Amino acid sequence: MYPSRPDQKILNDFSHTFKVGTTTAIVGPSGSGKSTVVQLVERFYDPESGEVIVDGKNLKNIKLRNYRQQIGYVGQEPVLFNTTFKKNILMGKPDATDADIEEALRKTNAWDFVEKAGGINANVGAGGGQLSGGQKQRIALARAFIKKPRVLIFDEATSALDKVNEAEVQKSIDQMKVELGNVTSIVIAHRLTTVKNADNIIVLKKGKIVEQGTHNSLKDAGGGYAKLAADQDKTDEKEA
Repeated sequence: MYPSRPDQKILNDFSHTFKVGTTTAIVGPSGSGKSTVVQLVERFYDPESGEVIVDGKNLKNIKLRNYRQQIGYVGQEPVLFNTTFKKNILMGKPDATDADIEEALRKTNAWDFVEKAGGINANVGAGGGQLSGGQKQRIALARAFIKKPRVLIFDEATSALDKVNEAEVQKSIDQMKVELGNVTSIVIAHRLTTVKNADNIIVLKKGKIVEQGTHNSLKDAGGGYAKLAADQDKTDEKEA
């Protein structure tokens, strides 16, 4: 339940373990509870009942500042400020060196366009106005990467991009996860093309898990996920 809407239950008997080093995708219609799961993991809310357990400890008993330093977050619309690439990325890790920043940019396929723009001390413009949508997302990825987080959260990170930029950013995300190693990823997605390789996909409906499995197993099951995948395939064929 949200504090502002205590009469409205968002998640209903939701229980899931996000295994270390794996990628879990969460899909479902608008209002199904996808973002709420992530907000509980980030501890923007505490559950009305039940617990959020991290490494065997109740999240309420973990020092919040230290905990959030272990989380990298990339949303649908990256927040970039009217300052340099460097200062935007330092918001992920204020004590990072220039070498750390360059590494983060290289590991997220962002170094080439940053270098062409004049380097890390070039200005990104108001709201990142000097950059394309895909470039803005890769700066957001670099800002998350530089923290070397244990948990990565992607909240519709490619949904606002066209197919070309979506593919480029998805490639950067995949590379980023490889470079970070044993990182636990949680992906909220609308387009199923971005979650085909997830270790587990949770399908939510009205706050409940109605299906879960791999992309192929869910398609073979013939349920709601399979229908959504078929509909998206048809849309992609028409746009091709």
